[in-house]
Formats: sequence, C-alpha cells, structure tokens
Amino acid sequence: MEDVFNEFEEVIQTGLKNNMPRDAKLITVGQIIYAVTRDELTNKEGWRLEEMLGGRTQWEDALEYSIFGYPVDTATPPFDKPLIIAGKTFHSRLMTGTGKYRSIAEMQQSVNASRCEIVTVAVRRVQTNAPGHEGLAQALDWTKIWMLPNTAGCQTADEAIRVARLGREMAKLLGQEDNNFVKLEVIPDAKYLLPDPIGTLEAATQLVKEGFAVLPYINADPLLAKRLEEVGCATVMPLGSPIGSGQGINNAANIKIIIDTVKIPVVVDAGIGTPSEAAQAMEMGADALLINSAIANAQNSPAMAKAMGMAAEAGRLAYLAGRMPVKDYAIASSPETGTIASK
Repeated sequence: MEDVFNEFEEVIQTGLKNNMPRDAKLITVGQIIYAVTRDELTNKEGWRLEEMLGGRTQWEDALEYSIFGYPVDTATPPFDKPLIIAGKTFHSRLMTGTGKYRSIAEMQQSVNASRCEIVTVAVRRVQTNAPGHEGLAQALDWTKIWMLPNTAGCQTADEAIRVARLGREMAKLLGQEDNNFVKLEVIPDAKYLLPDPIGTLEAATQLVKEGFAVLPYINADPLLAKRLEEVGCATVMPLGSPIGSGQGINNAANIKIIIDTVKIPVVVDAGIGTPSEAAQAMEMGADALLINSAIANAQNSPAMAKAMGMAAEAGRLAYLAGRMPVKDYAIASSPETGTIASK
C-alpha cells in the first residue's frame, strides 16, 4: 500500500506545482476512491491524499469519475446535501459501533471498510476495560472519526446523565475538545433491552440543558420523537426491531411517521441484519443508520461493513430518485407502436 500511496502523492505534488486543472483533480480523487475500495490504499491514506487536493468538496463528482471516467450529468437526480447533526457536517450516512467484534484488528478493518465518520463507544465498558474493549480508545484515529459516546448499560436517567458527562470528558482526552455528542440509552429491561421512554425524556431534557447534543435511542414512538425534538435533541434514533436481533425493520409504519413529522435527523438504530434492510430504511427517508451487530457478528465483518456502507448510499440515492408508482395491473415496458403486425 505504501508504494501506491507514494505514487499518488508524487502525481498530486507534481500536478499542484503545475496548476492542476479541476478535471484532473476530480479524476485523481476518483482514482483514490477506487483504490481504497480495492484495498490498494487504506482509508487513512485515502483521506490524506484527498486532503492534498482540497478534501471532499467535490466528492460526488469525483465518485462519478471513479466509476465512469467522466461526470454523469444526465438522467440522474441531484445529489443530496450532507448529513448535519448539531451543526457538524458528515458525508457518510452510516454510523458503526465498536462492540462484539472478535478482535480489535477486525473492528479497525470494519470501520475502515464501512467508510463511516461516526463511531459509537460504550463509555462504561471503556472506562472499566471490559473484555473486548481493552485499548479501544486508542485503536481508532480520532482525528478522522467522530466519537459518539453512548450510555449503554445505564438503567436510569440519573445513571445515563452521569455516564454522558464521563463520555464528554473521554472525548476531550482523545483530542475532540468540542465534542458534546452523546448517544442516550436508558434501558432498565435486561431481557428485551427496550428503551425506557420516561427515563429517556427525563435524561434528554437535563443533558440538553447542560449543552449536550443528544442522540436518543427510542422505540419507534412518533409522539415521543416529537417531544424529544421539542426539548432540543439533535436527532432521534428509533429502533427497527429489538437490539441485536437482526429481525430487520419491524416498525416501518411508525418510523415513516417519525420521518414525516420531525425536522431533526432520523437515525434508524438496532435490528438491521442485512444490507437490503439497511437500504430499506434509507429508501423510507431515514437520514442515517447505526449498525453494529450485523457487522460485528458477520462471518466476514469488514466485507459486511463495506456492504452496509454501499447499501446506505444506494438506499439514500433511491429515496432521492423517487420510486415508480405501485399499480394493481401490468403495464408493458416495450413501446406499443412500431410493432410487426401479423397478417
């Protein structure tokens, strides 16, 4: 990989010295993206090279170059705006987790393969060096990945508030001084792991007052989602089905109501087991996904991470494109004129 990186670096430095034109930059960024997808460059190396060319301000155009060799400007819908949460901009709509992996190395490879920009970390497990979490805080490049501390394991609002404060300090210690994000989980039920709506609302109200950007994990309850928006939460994160179950989207009707009624980003969290289910959630109009178990428990976690990242992109693009109407009858796809008539 080092040889490939050095070749790209030399081309970029030479080009920049000679006033490299915009099209050449786009083609080069497209080639970098393609090299990363083929594992010829690491995710970190790809970002470093892209930054030399000015970052991803023209990422979508560059992606078209990487696929087609030229920009596609006909018959495609306009590309979406980036995901914005609490004023911070993200280009990936997939968030991943750090738990349940067979090794730290497998987790690192999966995060890189997913191309995600937000990774959630269980504060209590990192603080206590729980099995599977030793060295986790140092395992990722936090200059490239935005940490989302979560309050997993908290059964009451008071517990969640205390752990959220610890999470904010942990993010600061790892160099993210301005990180006030917290994924709020209040789960008193150890068997079904369903979030407590009353405790979640109580904790969210207090954390917002303390300046946190709160991303609450909730049942797919449209009324609760609206109340959380009203108290100032940065997103709502309705579950697709019970956490870790891999059952897919069992609450589609309620999630769609949430998407249609709140103005903050909706992140579908928990229950997604396959890329097709990830795409389904995005096609419904979800703003992002958080997927951990389906990736960590796959036979090949990095491959599944890449598939989930692609599914999030495909589902979002399909949502923007607008699906065809559903009809109760068949309509021929071939033209009815110019056919050869029988004698």
